[in-house]
Amino acid sequence: MSSEMRVLQAIRLKGRPSGADIALAAGLDAASLGPTLRKLVRAEQCTEIGGRYKLTAAGRERLTGLLTNERSGVDQYALAEVYQRFDTHNTAFKQIVTDWQIKDGATPNDHADADYDGKIVDRLTGLHDEFRSVLAEIVGFAPRLAPYPDRFAAALAKIQAGEHSWLARPMVDSYHTVWFELHEDLIGLTGRTRADEASAGRAE
Repeated sequence: MSSEMRVLQAIRLKGRPSGADIALAAGLDAASLGPTLRKLVRAEQCTEIGGRYKLTAAGRERLTGLLTNERSGVDQYALAEVYQRFDTHNTAFKQIVTDWQIKDGATPNDHADADYDGKIVDRLTGLHDEFRSVLAEIVGFAPRLAPYPDRFAAALAKIQAGEHSWLARPMVDSYHTVWFELHEDLIGLTGRTRADEASAGRAE
């Protein structure tokens, strides 16, 4: 498995990530990540400013080609069936996030009600347990998706330990961040677009 596509996709999904962010998303250690990043910078496929990376037009073109090649090797009929089951979980997850942010459909959740928040964490834990088998099937279609189970588990562990910002906090590897990135990977694998998902009401 080439680290090039993992790194390019991690940068695309995260926008302007640090090396640590890329390593986590790509499932690479420093020994593998460093040479790959240096190679991509030399090839002008990404730029580095202040320790953060951004894709160039050439990098996006290269990534598009790699993802197209990956998609051509996927059983799209089988993936479509798994994607339908993902969509069921996606609907449930979006409701969890909505209820986490808004109480009674109208009041911003100030997180002062520990019982209310605890019930939502329980719902997320249940969803996580139910989703694991579907996630394993998804990873089976593209080995580069292998970091996702550990990323979800790490975010959930923080939430269960009381670090509740890890449910939906942006700019960190929160459960919502990981879910969004998995959805993006699935959109690409199935040949859909984010606009398609938004119009179908499936976007986070």
